[in-house]
Amino acid sequence: MSDANQGRLILVLGGARSGKSRYAQQLAERAWSRPVFLATAEVTDEEMGARIAKHKAARDARWQCVEEPFDLAGALARAAGQGDGVLLDCLTVWLGNVLVKEGAAGVAARQQALLAAVRARTGGLIMVSNEVGLGIVPEYPLGREFRDFAGWLNQALAAEADAVLFIAAGLPLALKGAAYL
Repeated sequence: MSDANQGRLILVLGGARSGKSRYAQQLAERAWSRPVFLATAEVTDEEMGARIAKHKAARDARWQCVEEPFDLAGALARAAGQGDGVLLDCLTVWLGNVLVKEGAAGVAARQQALLAAVRARTGGLIMVSNEVGLGIVPEYPLGREFRDFAGWLNQALAAEADAVLFIAAGLPLALKGAAYL
């Protein structure tokens, strides 16, 4: 990305293990000298701890890390002054955190707060989210509710974004804003 693109909003979508986080990190590292990583995952078991450790090891010393599993609107406001751009990874992990802890009402309220924070931001923002609507319909109600909320969240953020990139097999496809590849 060029210097002119530093203040843009980019949404990076993809399936599990598609390369979306790696691609988003590369975008951030090309655009910003002092990137902030806004992490939404929590260590809930050994496997998740290993995933988080692997992500941390992939970032060098220039990265600052803010960990926030629920209040993304507040975290975006706080992170804005810490670096010259924010990489938020991952929206669907955040959505799962909120849905399990606060239910549908919590998701609706926090999504509105997140959209307001995204609109009010002053610096560059790259957001990573899973595209979960391409597979089979989940068997259980909570899974279907999660899939629906994720689809609606991705649509709302894509409407705000300057660019939306879909990553499959590590390769980007521009859905919106091809100049950001």
